[in-house]
Amino acid sequence: MPQGADWIVIVLIVLVLFGGSQIPKLARSLGQAQKEFKTGLKEGAAESEPDSDSKS
Repeated sequence: MPQGADWIVIVLIVLVLFGGSQIPKLARSLGQAQKEFKTGLKEGAAESEPDSDSKS
């Protein structure tokens, strides 16, 4: 896990690569991707559960 000084370097690199105006857009798209991923996991778990109606 990065320490305090490492986080500062990482943040500076991200600012240089993407620019200050692109950071909110990047964070928004990452949040949406995380939300879709969690939704997919929940749907996959629901599909893998056995149905009690289909058993005879």
